[in-house]
Amino acid sequence: MEYRVEHDSMGDVQVPADRYWGAQTERSRGNFPIGVGLETMPSEIVQAFGILKKAAALANRELLPERMTQEKLDAIARACDEVIDGTLAEHFPLVVWQTGSGTQSNMNANEVIANRGNEIAGRKLLHPNDDVNMSQSSNDTFPTAMHIAAVLGIERKLLPALDSLTETFRKLAAANEGIVKCGRTHLQDATPIRFSQEISGWSESLATDREMITAALPMLRRLALGGTAVGTGINAPKSFGETAATRVAEITGSAFETAPNKFHALTSKDEFVFAHGALKALAADLMKIANDVRWLASGPRNGLAEITIPANEPGSSIMPGKVNPTQCEAVTMVAVQVIANDTAVGMAASQGNFELNVFMPVCAYNFLQSVRLLADAMASFESRCVAGITANEERMKQNLTQSLMLVTALNPYIGYEKAAETAKKAYRENISLKEACVALGYLSEERFDEVFRPEDMC
Repeated sequence: MEYRVEHDSMGDVQVPADRYWGAQTERSRGNFPIGVGLETMPSEIVQAFGILKKAAALANRELLPERMTQEKLDAIARACDEVIDGTLAEHFPLVVWQTGSGTQSNMNANEVIANRGNEIAGRKLLHPNDDVNMSQSSNDTFPTAMHIAAVLGIERKLLPALDSLTETFRKLAAANEGIVKCGRTHLQDATPIRFSQEISGWSESLATDREMITAALPMLRRLALGGTAVGTGINAPKSFGETAATRVAEITGSAFETAPNKFHALTSKDEFVFAHGALKALAADLMKIANDVRWLASGPRNGLAEITIPANEPGSSIMPGKVNPTQCEAVTMVAVQVIANDTAVGMAASQGNFELNVFMPVCAYNFLQSVRLLADAMASFESRCVAGITANEERMKQNLTQSLMLVTALNPYIGYEKAAETAKKAYRENISLKEACVALGYLSEERFDEVFRPEDMC
């Protein structure tokens, strides 16, 4: 491999000749060989750096035109566009497990953009610190990148997948409006419910989760940019934060704004705790829904078998013909991971010492993994399972008519204790509720048929 020599404040460093990164990135590569190839900084963070560096350059051009010339802006902006669209992805090799402020990733962005910008300009025009990092610090850029990545991940990937799954459940409910089945509480038979009502509970849970997630977005839209090192804004023009946030909003089409208190923005990650709590709520609901689906589909002969789900692949290497609820299992595993991630996000957010949080990379890594996994899992669950759910009406009717909890309909006519006695006799003697009630002398056959209407119980 061929190398070139790059220089930083600590001296010369050899860097692979075909890479745009510089000395500080190379030092980080050597100093943090932890999770290499597996846990690199999320691509969403890299893209967010491209966005914020372009926005910063635009703001500097407006506020410091004598330093940020039009030529420099053009070179930075073009390089940033390549970072944003992923063209330069291979030039961001650093792992999550680095400095807790994300300083090396900020410098990775500065060096790549400067070197690529110089290549675009055809001469050594840009310096990574003096030009690309102008009016900034790692301490305000990394939390800014975190917020941009979180908002865009939620808006562009998570919410569309959530909305699509919710709508598919609503359509499924409408298609099964007239079907009455046995309800279940404590995994035991309960009073009847319409299948459409059961499904409506799933879709409403998802709709409620959406409300909670979107409630967190306004706080995530507040950007730390402009706080620089400790929140005072040293080395940045007075209105840099406001101007840069406006440019971020223009680039992304999302309503970002400057954080009103930069001291809070640098040291606190409470917005991430709040937002990830909503993601955890979604994960918990998806766990419940996926479990409901696989229980209802259990069988096909010796389980509930009240619904049929798509058969996507063979389920066993030894049992021919076996098909498993694999999409449900994938969703539930994702839910476990997201719930676990919530602990990491909360712990990371608790480590704001004085003027800076130093657990930001791991906070961002877990948060963005949750967004990505939830979005992907919902899209797969919808297309490969939910869209193909069909009701087994005969099995639902059979299970309903065998349910002893239909006896609840008799409470107004014979009272709770007599109804309980009727149910126990029917179960003990393996006879119908009607036979038990008549045998006990509580109702005549005609009166029983008149008041016992399961379809009216839901």
